[in-house]
Amino acid sequence: MLYQITHITAYEYSASVSLCQNLAHLTPRTTDEQQCLQTSLSISPEPAVLSSRTDYFGNQLTFFAVQEPHRKLTVTANHLVEVTPRVPIDGSLTLSWEEVRDRLRASRSRDCLQAYQFAFPSRHVPFSNELIEYARNSFVTGRPLFEAVLDLTARIHADFEYDPQATTISTPIHEVFQQRRGVCQDFSHLQISCLRSLGIPARYISGYLRTMPQAGKPRLVGADATHAWVSVFCPDIGWLDVDPTNNLQPSDKHVVLAWGRDFDDVSPVKGVILGGDQHSIGVSVDVTATEEK
Repeated sequence: MLYQITHITAYEYSASVSLCQNLAHLTPRTTDEQQCLQTSLSISPEPAVLSSRTDYFGNQLTFFAVQEPHRKLTVTANHLVEVTPRVPIDGSLTLSWEEVRDRLRASRSRDCLQAYQFAFPSRHVPFSNELIEYARNSFVTGRPLFEAVLDLTARIHADFEYDPQATTISTPIHEVFQQRRGVCQDFSHLQISCLRSLGIPARYISGYLRTMPQAGKPRLVGADATHAWVSVFCPDIGWLDVDPTNNLQPSDKHVVLAWGRDFDDVSPVKGVILGGDQHSIGVSVDVTATEEK
């Protein structure tokens, strides 16, 4: 599937900003299932400094600084991305979750060592005893890892309500768990916390969803904005993705931007400013398959 993607982030300030410095994760990754064919980034006002590098997790990271007074900042990313469908994994064919946990603790293979760094708590994903108890209903003794992950994904989808007004970026997981509502970022952090608390490596994926559904298909939650989902590691297979917001295994409708330990590692745009006073932010995302044009 070939997608044309436009992602616009606009900041408006009540007072003039004299300087802003920003980091952006706005370049789609190239993976075995995804090719970023074209990408461009337009920034207004034009930045005095603009540079790119690869971050620790292999994501493309852009730094830019605007050094002239401004009351509005607009960042527009345009991409052309080709995504290959992925075959759904039969969860019952994976190792038991205890075998995966114990193997990762002992293995010194390159893949396992790289994955094991995602088994530890991070800023937005602490270890949690209450989430261990919640996860235990899925992670019963001897159950195949991915079968348990798919069951946990389905339970989060059923138990939690998608509500964009319920949380902010800073809402901690324990509040999301108590309120039983939030957005894709919250559900991803919650599932990752469940998995890491059990010793299973899991990483946070930032990306996009296809905007328009196919004929006769329901619209996926999270379209028209950046989306988030979860990837869990299984030795001998690799990283396996699940989307707890929509209760599915991502295939060719999900476009990967970046991955890390949690949202803080892969925020699409973040930075610091001098001045500005109050501000508002608007984000719009359009993901269109080329045959729809």
